[in-house]
Amino acid sequence: MKTAIVSVSVATVWTKPESPRDIDQLALGTPVYARSWLASLTIDEKLGFYDNNAIQTQALYGTRVEVGEEQGEWSHVLIPDQTCNKNEKGYPGWIPSHQLSPWTPAFDVSEGQKQALVTAAFTHLHNTDKEPGMELAFLTRLPLIEETEGWVTVATPDGTALLRKEDVRIVNANEPVELTGNRGEMIVETGKRFLNLHYLWGGMSSYGYDCSGFAYNMHRSVGIQIPRDASDQARAGQLVEKEDLLPGDLLFFAYEEGKGRVHHVGIYMGNGEMIHSPDSRSAIEIVKLDGYKLEKEHSVSRRYW
Repeated sequence: MKTAIVSVSVATVWTKPESPRDIDQLALGTPVYARSWLASLTIDEKLGFYDNNAIQTQALYGTRVEVGEEQGEWSHVLIPDQTCNKNEKGYPGWIPSHQLSPWTPAFDVSEGQKQALVTAAFTHLHNTDKEPGMELAFLTRLPLIEETEGWVTVATPDGTALLRKEDVRIVNANEPVELTGNRGEMIVETGKRFLNLHYLWGGMSSYGYDCSGFAYNMHRSVGIQIPRDASDQARAGQLVEKEDLLPGDLLFFAYEEGKGRVHHVGIYMGNGEMIHSPDSRSAIEIVKLDGYKLEKEHSVSRRYW
């Protein structure tokens, strides 16, 4: 295994090198044109990601991955930040090798190291002349070099760059995010920022989330790490009974009226409502649980905050 860094705004992690179709070329290059790629796809083409088990997950710019097997122009990676039952060392899948950069000492996480965490839905890296370059998605993390008026200087896989200070929060790499207030309610409020964002199977960025990716990232926005997939999320955390639900709790839905395999997760908002990323035909929405089509499939609820 060798360590590498994702060097595109968001790398899609494919099930196998043969998984992408000709219509997915915009997601395979350097740079990635995520907006154009997703805008070009029909609903049926997006459904194909699920129907063909094509996409496993995604990883943001600057994410550490462990590279194992290399096959032609592809690398099989594990993503340590995304825990799952598929591999104890991290989420597995394939990324085009040219979307990865060699590991550099600037990305070594040491005690007290500070990072710039992107809190805007999107922002841009800027060069030293403050000219905008690559677009970055929500929750991208990069090592902090220095802060100046209005700007932060960060290390990137491509060298030093600048980010607007208003678009980031400075956090300690090895410590919980310092926040004041109820984290469950913050999870809900952050989720509401992404209402009407179209669903993407395997999606893990503000370009598009799947149901568990939405839950994962809304928790990560308040400094809480949870498993990547709904089935794993449903087995961890604190069990919560229906009458004790609070905003920020996770609601899990399973086949066979709640007795079968977990297939969906949403975030409880309070007042009998849920915010979730439903399916490839839809976008992030708020629904009333009473009478909702999945109401009878509610199987368990968990709290991580």
